[in-house]
Amino acid sequence: MRAFEYASPTTKEQAVALLGSSWADAEVLAGGTDLLSLMKDDIVHPKRLVNIKAIPELRSIKAAKTGLSIGATATIQELIDNTQVRRDYPAIVQAAEGITSPQLRSMGTVGGDLCQRPRCWYYRAGFGLLAREGSSEGGESLVVSGDNRYHAILGNGGPAYFVNPSSLAPALIAYGATVRIQGSKGSRDVPVEKFFVTPQSNDQREYELKPGEFVTGILLPAAGGAKSATYEVRQKEALDWPLAAASVALKISGGKVTSARVVLGHVAPIPWRATEAEAALTGKSIDEAAAKAASEAAVSGAKSLGRNAYKIQLARVAAKRAILAAATGGAK
Repeated sequence: MRAFEYASPTTKEQAVALLGSSWADAEVLAGGTDLLSLMKDDIVHPKRLVNIKAIPELRSIKAAKTGLSIGATATIQELIDNTQVRRDYPAIVQAAEGITSPQLRSMGTVGGDLCQRPRCWYYRAGFGLLAREGSSEGGESLVVSGDNRYHAILGNGGPAYFVNPSSLAPALIAYGATVRIQGSKGSRDVPVEKFFVTPQSNDQREYELKPGEFVTGILLPAAGGAKSATYEVRQKEALDWPLAAASVALKISGGKVTSARVVLGHVAPIPWRATEAEAALTGKSIDEAAAKAASEAAVSGAKSLGRNAYKIQLARVAAKRAILAAATGGAK
Protein backbone atom coordinates (compact mmCIF):
# COMPACT_ATOMS: atom_id res chain seq x y z
CA MET A 1 0.00 0.00 0.00
CA ARG A 2 1.29 3.48 -0.85
CA ALA A 3 1.86 6.10 1.83
CA PHE A 4 -1.02 8.48 2.53
CA GLU A 5 -2.07 11.28 4.87
CA TYR A 6 -4.86 10.70 7.36
CA ALA A 7 -7.40 13.26 8.58
CA SER A 8 -10.36 12.89 10.94
CA PRO A 9 -12.61 15.97 10.72
CA THR A 10 -15.48 16.49 13.12
CA THR A 11 -17.73 18.57 10.83
CA LYS A 12 -18.98 18.18 7.27
CA GLU A 13 -17.39 21.48 6.28
CA GLN A 14 -13.98 20.36 7.53
CA ALA A 15 -14.34 17.12 5.58
CA VAL A 16 -15.12 18.95 2.33
CA ALA A 17 -12.08 21.22 2.77
CA LEU A 18 -9.84 18.17 3.17
CA LEU A 19 -11.12 16.30 0.10
CA GLY A 20 -9.35 18.47 -2.48
CA SER A 21 -10.32 19.16 -6.06
CA SER A 22 -9.56 15.85 -7.80
CA TRP A 23 -10.16 12.17 -7.16
CA ALA A 24 -6.40 11.66 -6.75
CA ASP A 25 -6.27 14.11 -3.84
CA ALA A 26 -8.34 12.17 -1.33
CA GLU A 27 -10.82 9.39 -0.68
CA VAL A 28 -13.55 9.26 1.94
CA LEU A 29 -13.03 6.64 4.65
CA ALA A 30 -16.10 5.26 6.43
CA GLY A 31 -16.17 1.52 7.16
CA GLY A 32 -13.21 0.96 4.84
CA THR A 33 -14.37 -2.52 3.84
CA ASP A 34 -13.97 -1.75 0.12
CA LEU A 35 -11.53 1.17 0.07
CA LEU A 36 -8.73 -0.57 1.95
CA SER A 37 -8.87 -3.55 -0.43
CA LEU A 38 -8.65 -1.20 -3.42
CA MET A 39 -5.64 0.53 -1.87
CA LYS A 40 -3.88 -2.72 -1.05
CA ASP A 41 -4.36 -3.87 -4.66
CA ASP A 42 -3.10 -0.47 -5.90
CA ILE A 43 -6.30 0.18 -7.84
CA VAL A 44 -6.71 3.54 -6.11
CA HIS A 45 -3.92 5.43 -4.39
CA PRO A 46 -5.20 8.60 -2.75
CA LYS A 47 -2.82 11.10 -1.19
CA ARG A 48 -5.14 11.48 1.80
CA LEU A 49 -7.85 9.53 3.58
CA VAL A 50 -10.60 11.62 5.14
CA ASN A 51 -12.28 9.70 7.94
CA ILE A 52 -15.91 10.82 8.29
CA LYS A 53 -16.79 8.51 11.21
CA ALA A 54 -15.93 11.26 13.70
CA ILE A 55 -18.80 13.47 12.42
CA PRO A 56 -21.54 12.59 14.95
CA GLU A 57 -24.60 13.57 12.91
CA LEU A 58 -23.72 11.11 10.13
CA ARG A 59 -24.29 8.06 12.36
CA SER A 60 -27.95 8.58 13.26
CA ILE A 61 -31.09 6.87 12.01
CA LYS A 62 -34.05 9.03 12.98
CA ALA A 63 -37.57 9.97 12.03
CA ALA A 64 -37.85 12.95 9.70
CA LYS A 65 -40.83 15.20 8.92
CA THR A 66 -41.63 13.25 5.78
CA GLY A 67 -40.21 9.81 6.54
CA LEU A 68 -36.83 8.60 7.77
CA SER A 69 -33.30 10.01 7.74
CA ILE A 70 -30.38 7.56 7.62
CA GLY A 71 -26.85 8.86 8.21
CA ALA A 72 -24.12 7.79 5.80
CA THR A 73 -22.00 6.16 8.51
CA ALA A 74 -24.84 4.17 10.05
CA THR A 75 -23.76 0.55 9.77
CA ILE A 76 -25.58 -2.22 7.98
CA GLN A 77 -26.25 -3.91 11.33
CA GLU A 78 -27.72 -0.73 12.78
CA LEU A 79 -29.99 -0.53 9.76
CA ILE A 80 -31.15 -4.12 10.30
CA ASP A 81 -31.75 -3.55 14.02
CA ASN A 82 -33.67 -0.27 13.68
CA THR A 83 -37.32 -0.66 14.71
CA GLN A 84 -38.74 1.88 12.25
CA VAL A 85 -36.79 0.46 9.31
CA ARG A 86 -38.00 -3.05 10.11
CA ARG A 87 -41.60 -1.89 10.45
CA ASP A 88 -41.93 0.48 7.50
CA TYR A 89 -39.23 -0.52 5.01
CA PRO A 90 -38.94 -4.34 4.97
CA ALA A 91 -37.36 -4.46 1.50
CA ILE A 92 -34.34 -2.56 2.87
CA VAL A 93 -33.97 -4.97 5.78
CA GLN A 94 -34.22 -7.97 3.45
CA ALA A 95 -31.51 -6.47 1.22
CA ALA A 96 -29.28 -5.70 4.21
CA GLU A 97 -29.73 -9.20 5.62
CA GLY A 98 -28.34 -10.55 2.35
CA ILE A 99 -24.96 -9.24 3.54
CA THR A 100 -24.26 -12.31 5.64
CA SER A 101 -20.82 -11.46 7.02
CA PRO A 102 -21.02 -10.23 10.67
CA GLN A 103 -17.81 -8.30 10.09
CA LEU A 104 -19.17 -6.44 7.07
CA ARG A 105 -22.48 -5.78 8.81
CA SER A 106 -20.72 -4.23 11.80
CA MET A 107 -18.16 -2.19 9.83
CA GLY A 108 -19.81 -1.55 6.45
CA THR A 109 -21.88 1.62 6.19
CA VAL A 110 -24.96 2.73 4.30
CA GLY A 111 -23.02 5.39 2.39
CA GLY A 112 -20.23 2.93 1.68
CA ASP A 113 -22.67 0.42 0.22
CA LEU A 114 -23.85 3.03 -2.29
CA CYS A 115 -20.33 4.24 -3.14
CA GLN A 116 -18.45 0.94 -3.34
CA ARG A 117 -16.62 0.36 -6.59
CA PRO A 118 -17.50 -2.41 -9.11
CA ARG A 119 -16.58 -5.98 -8.29
CA CYS A 120 -15.67 -6.63 -11.94
CA TRP A 121 -12.56 -8.80 -11.94
CA TYR A 122 -11.03 -6.87 -14.83
CA TYR A 123 -11.32 -3.62 -12.88
CA ARG A 124 -10.01 -5.25 -9.70
CA ALA A 125 -7.07 -6.66 -11.66
CA GLY A 126 -6.03 -3.19 -12.78
CA PHE A 127 -7.46 -3.02 -16.31
CA GLY A 128 -9.50 0.12 -15.60
CA LEU A 129 -13.17 0.77 -15.07
CA LEU A 130 -14.04 0.09 -18.72
CA ALA A 131 -11.65 -2.88 -19.00
CA ARG A 132 -10.23 -1.92 -22.37
CA GLU A 133 -7.30 -3.74 -23.93
CA GLY A 134 -4.09 -1.71 -23.74
CA SER A 135 -3.92 1.84 -22.42
CA SER A 136 -6.35 3.32 -24.92
CA GLU A 137 -9.98 3.66 -23.86
CA GLY A 138 -10.86 3.03 -27.48
CA GLY A 139 -9.34 -0.45 -27.38
CA GLU A 140 -11.29 -3.68 -27.51
CA SER A 141 -13.31 -4.55 -24.41
CA LEU A 142 -11.79 -7.39 -22.45
CA VAL A 143 -15.27 -8.16 -21.11
CA VAL A 144 -16.94 -8.68 -24.48
CA SER A 145 -14.13 -10.87 -25.79
CA GLY A 146 -13.36 -12.60 -22.48
CA ASP A 147 -14.94 -14.16 -19.41
CA ASN A 148 -18.15 -12.20 -18.86
CA ARG A 149 -20.18 -14.70 -16.84
CA TYR A 150 -20.91 -12.18 -14.03
CA HIS A 151 -21.33 -9.07 -16.15
CA ALA A 152 -24.30 -6.97 -17.26
CA ILE A 153 -27.33 -8.26 -19.14
CA LEU A 154 -29.06 -4.87 -19.24
CA GLY A 155 -27.60 -1.52 -20.21
CA ASN A 156 -24.69 -3.43 -21.69
CA GLY A 157 -24.36 -1.69 -25.03
CA GLY A 158 -21.01 -0.32 -23.83
CA PRO A 159 -18.63 1.08 -22.92
CA ALA A 160 -19.26 -0.22 -19.36
CA TYR A 161 -20.18 -3.84 -18.71
CA PHE A 162 -19.74 -4.22 -14.95
CA VAL A 163 -22.75 -4.59 -12.65
CA ASN A 164 -23.57 -2.16 -9.87
CA PRO A 165 -22.63 -3.89 -6.59
CA SER A 166 -24.89 -2.03 -4.14
CA SER A 167 -27.12 -4.24 -2.01
CA LEU A 168 -29.30 -1.38 -0.75
CA ALA A 169 -29.74 0.75 -3.89
CA PRO A 170 -32.56 -1.24 -5.57
CA ALA A 171 -34.71 -1.11 -2.42
CA LEU A 172 -33.96 2.58 -1.83
CA ILE A 173 -34.98 3.36 -5.41
CA ALA A 174 -38.14 1.29 -5.03
CA TYR A 175 -39.10 3.48 -2.07
CA GLY A 176 -38.21 6.70 -3.92
CA ALA A 177 -35.34 7.63 -1.58
CA THR A 178 -33.03 10.61 -1.97
CA VAL A 179 -29.30 10.81 -1.29
CA ARG A 180 -27.91 13.93 0.40
CA ILE A 181 -24.53 15.17 -0.82
CA GLN A 182 -22.24 17.70 0.86
CA GLY A 183 -19.88 19.92 -1.11
CA SER A 184 -18.18 23.30 -0.95
CA LYS A 185 -21.45 25.04 -1.89
CA GLY A 186 -23.46 23.28 0.80
CA SER A 187 -25.73 20.27 0.52
CA ARG A 188 -27.81 19.03 -2.41
CA ASP A 189 -30.30 16.20 -2.75
CA VAL A 190 -30.34 13.72 -5.62
CA PRO A 191 -32.87 10.89 -6.11
CA VAL A 192 -31.06 7.60 -5.54
CA GLU A 193 -32.32 6.56 -8.99
CA LYS A 194 -30.32 9.45 -10.51
CA PHE A 195 -27.29 9.00 -8.24
CA PHE A 196 -25.82 6.17 -10.32
CA VAL A 197 -24.42 6.79 -13.80
CA THR A 198 -22.78 4.68 -16.49
CA PRO A 199 -19.25 6.03 -16.96
CA GLN A 200 -18.01 6.83 -20.43
CA SER A 201 -14.31 6.93 -19.50
CA ASN A 202 -11.97 5.42 -16.93
CA ASP A 203 -11.68 8.80 -15.23
CA GLN A 204 -15.39 8.99 -14.38
CA ARG A 205 -17.01 7.56 -11.29
CA GLU A 206 -20.13 5.43 -11.30
CA TYR A 207 -22.16 7.87 -9.24
CA GLU A 208 -23.23 11.49 -9.22
CA LEU A 209 -20.43 12.82 -7.06
CA LYS A 210 -17.86 15.43 -7.95
CA PRO A 211 -14.37 15.59 -6.41
CA GLY A 212 -14.71 17.39 -3.09
CA GLU A 213 -18.18 15.99 -2.39
CA PHE A 214 -19.33 13.10 -0.22
CA VAL A 215 -22.57 11.38 0.78
CA THR A 216 -23.92 12.42 4.17
CA GLY A 217 -27.15 10.45 4.29
CA ILE A 218 -30.31 9.03 2.80
CA LEU A 219 -33.80 10.51 3.05
CA LEU A 220 -36.69 8.03 2.78
CA PRO A 221 -40.23 9.25 2.15
CA ALA A 222 -43.03 7.92 4.34
CA ALA A 223 -43.81 4.33 3.39
CA GLY A 224 -47.45 5.25 2.79
CA GLY A 225 -48.77 1.72 3.10
CA ALA A 226 -46.72 0.37 0.18
CA LYS A 227 -46.21 -3.38 0.08
CA SER A 228 -42.56 -4.17 -0.59
CA ALA A 229 -39.97 -6.93 -0.76
CA THR A 230 -36.47 -7.72 -1.94
CA TYR A 231 -35.53 -11.09 -3.42
CA GLU A 232 -31.96 -12.08 -4.26
CA VAL A 233 -30.54 -15.03 -6.18
CA ARG A 234 -27.04 -15.95 -5.08
CA GLN A 235 -24.65 -18.81 -5.57
CA LYS A 236 -24.12 -19.51 -1.88
CA GLU A 237 -25.41 -18.47 1.53
CA ALA A 238 -21.95 -17.46 2.73
CA LEU A 239 -20.74 -13.94 1.95
CA ASP A 240 -21.12 -13.28 -1.76
CA TRP A 241 -22.70 -10.69 -4.01
CA PRO A 242 -26.00 -11.72 -5.61
CA LEU A 243 -26.10 -12.87 -9.20
CA ALA A 244 -29.42 -11.03 -9.60
CA ALA A 245 -31.81 -9.22 -7.28
CA ALA A 246 -35.10 -7.37 -7.41
CA SER A 247 -36.76 -4.89 -5.07
CA VAL A 248 -40.45 -4.13 -5.46
CA ALA A 249 -42.79 -1.56 -3.90
CA LEU A 250 -46.49 -1.79 -4.71
CA LYS A 251 -49.46 0.38 -3.83
CA ILE A 252 -52.67 -1.61 -3.96
CA SER A 253 -56.25 -0.39 -3.72
CA GLY A 254 -59.35 -2.47 -4.19
CA GLY A 255 -57.22 -5.51 -4.88
CA LYS A 256 -55.47 -3.91 -7.86
CA VAL A 257 -52.06 -2.28 -8.21
CA THR A 258 -52.35 1.50 -8.47
CA SER A 259 -48.60 2.11 -8.75
CA ALA A 260 -45.52 -0.09 -8.87
CA ARG A 261 -41.78 0.24 -8.68
CA VAL A 262 -39.63 -2.69 -9.78
CA VAL A 263 -35.86 -2.31 -9.57
CA LEU A 264 -33.33 -4.95 -10.59
CA GLY A 265 -29.89 -5.18 -9.01
CA HIS A 266 -26.57 -6.74 -10.05
CA VAL A 267 -27.62 -6.98 -13.70
CA ALA A 268 -26.54 -3.61 -15.15
CA PRO A 269 -23.95 -0.86 -14.58
CA ILE A 270 -26.65 0.98 -12.62
CA PRO A 271 -29.56 -0.30 -10.53
CA TRP A 272 -32.10 -1.01 -13.26
CA ARG A 273 -35.60 0.46 -13.06
CA ALA A 274 -37.81 -2.06 -14.87
CA THR A 275 -40.47 0.33 -16.14
CA GLU A 276 -41.91 -2.31 -18.49
CA ALA A 277 -42.64 -4.53 -15.49
CA GLU A 278 -44.20 -1.61 -13.63
CA ALA A 279 -46.53 -0.92 -16.55
CA ALA A 280 -47.44 -4.61 -16.74
CA LEU A 281 -48.46 -4.62 -13.07
CA THR A 282 -50.46 -1.39 -12.94
CA GLY A 283 -54.20 -2.02 -12.83
CA LYS A 284 -53.74 -5.76 -12.25
CA SER A 285 -54.49 -8.04 -9.34
CA ILE A 286 -51.34 -9.83 -8.23
CA ASP A 287 -51.37 -13.55 -8.86
CA GLU A 288 -48.92 -16.04 -10.30
CA ALA A 289 -49.81 -15.16 -13.90
CA ALA A 290 -49.53 -11.39 -13.37
CA ALA A 291 -46.19 -11.76 -11.58
CA LYS A 292 -44.86 -13.98 -14.35
CA ALA A 293 -45.94 -11.56 -17.07
CA ALA A 294 -44.31 -8.65 -15.24
CA SER A 295 -41.09 -10.60 -14.72
CA GLU A 296 -40.94 -11.37 -18.45
CA ALA A 297 -41.40 -7.65 -19.13
CA ALA A 298 -38.61 -6.82 -16.66
CA VAL A 299 -36.00 -8.63 -18.77
CA SER A 300 -37.50 -7.93 -22.19
CA GLY A 301 -34.48 -5.81 -23.12
CA ALA A 302 -31.85 -8.14 -21.68
CA LYS A 303 -28.94 -9.27 -23.86
CA SER A 304 -26.31 -11.92 -23.21
CA LEU A 305 -22.64 -11.06 -23.65
CA GLY A 306 -21.86 -14.71 -24.35
CA ARG A 307 -21.32 -16.43 -21.01
CA ASN A 308 -23.89 -14.64 -18.85
CA ALA A 309 -27.15 -15.68 -20.51
CA TYR A 310 -28.12 -17.60 -17.35
CA LYS A 311 -28.44 -14.26 -15.52
CA ILE A 312 -31.49 -13.39 -17.63
CA GLN A 313 -33.42 -16.29 -16.12
CA LEU A 314 -32.15 -15.44 -12.63
CA ALA A 315 -33.32 -11.83 -12.99
CA ARG A 316 -36.69 -13.07 -14.22
CA VAL A 317 -37.01 -15.32 -11.18
CA ALA A 318 -35.92 -12.57 -8.76
CA ALA A 319 -38.50 -10.15 -10.18
CA LYS A 320 -41.34 -12.67 -10.05
CA ARG A 321 -40.63 -13.78 -6.50
CA ALA A 322 -40.15 -10.21 -5.25
CA ILE A 323 -43.51 -9.21 -6.74
CA LEU A 324 -45.31 -12.15 -5.16
CA ALA A 325 -43.53 -11.59 -1.84
CA ALA A 326 -44.45 -7.91 -1.78
CA ALA A 327 -48.10 -8.68 -2.52
CA THR A 328 -48.31 -11.32 0.22
CA GLY A 329 -46.17 -9.54 2.80
CA GLY A 330 -43.12 -11.80 2.80
CA ALA A 331 -39.90 -12.46 0.94
CA LYS A 332 -39.42 -16.19 1.32
